[in-house]
Amino acid sequence: MKKNVTIRDVARESGLSIATVSRYLNGKGYLSEQSEKKIKDVMERLDYKPNEVARSLSNRKTNTIALIIPDITNPFFPELVVAIEGVARRRGYSLFLINTEEELLHSNGFWRSLESRFIDGLILGSFEFTGEVLKGMENMKLPFVRIDRGAGDNEDNSFGVDNTEGAKLAVEHLIEVGCKKIAHISGPSTYPSSLERVKGYREAMENYLPLQEECIYEGDFSLESGQKLTKELLNKHKDCDGIFFGNDLMAIGALKALKLMNIRVPQEIAIIGFDGIQLTEMVDPEISTIEQPIHELGKLATTQLINMIEKKNEGSDYVKLDVHLIKRESTLGKHPGTLL
Repeated sequence: MKKNVTIRDVARESGLSIATVSRYLNGKGYLSEQSEKKIKDVMERLDYKPNEVARSLSNRKTNTIALIIPDITNPFFPELVVAIEGVARRRGYSLFLINTEEELLHSNGFWRSLESRFIDGLILGSFEFTGEVLKGMENMKLPFVRIDRGAGDNEDNSFGVDNTEGAKLAVEHLIEVGCKKIAHISGPSTYPSSLERVKGYREAMENYLPLQEECIYEGDFSLESGQKLTKELLNKHKDCDGIFFGNDLMAIGALKALKLMNIRVPQEIAIIGFDGIQLTEMVDPEISTIEQPIHELGKLATTQLINMIEKKNEGSDYVKLDVHLIKRESTLGKHPGTLL
């Protein structure tokens, strides 16, 4: 049986101390060219492979970043993960994916557990900055960036999109296709992105349909809430002929509710979502949406985080990317209207 070669064997064969060999392996401290050559030659001759896990633990650096997201079943997040993992891999980092409920992030146990994994940095996809979260983050002393639902307007190292402008585009498009009474089914009010989309809805309504009563229902970004709230909305507001959803998944859920209620899309009611996930092209009718640059968001956030870990920069200002209106069957087909 082949004997496992240790750092002691390398030190003995090279005639140097264990501390000297350790400095060579970790790239820390001064070593003469002669000593470096001796160690390298002995390592090659003995076929010595350093224990990378042990080395990373001793340095408290594992080349691992964590991504915290709230719902991996939402197709938006797998698309984001692909972009983040791609950049991380090219930069020599592994991605540790944490799919967790919002409530767990507010417990001390969650952050203690995460600290034990020797993560080098965090990408935070969704949570509120409560006292418990801030304390947990402070104790870990790690660089982090915020993205999508976790991004706050004007917060440093945050990567988001122009949610307010996107919501305006959605409502204006519903008006253009002839909608007269437009409702909004939003995401949770605890997320900055949800509030920004509500703001955009309100501004567009005030500009173009100022006499219409505000009609907002708060959902949770899930398919189920889109289905449930669409039924509630239309049972109370039977004259509603346009709905702007806070994300695509709720819009997809609404399609099922509308089919069960024998309401035709878009002839009787037009719907539009927000995100631009691929699933919106796979349903019937295809759903109009406000498309986020999901891959660009993931790439920018991951690049920034790794640069912070490697101390190539201290951080960045808030990054806000543009969104785009994608017109599809769920809105097209009504009689076109005009912006007032």
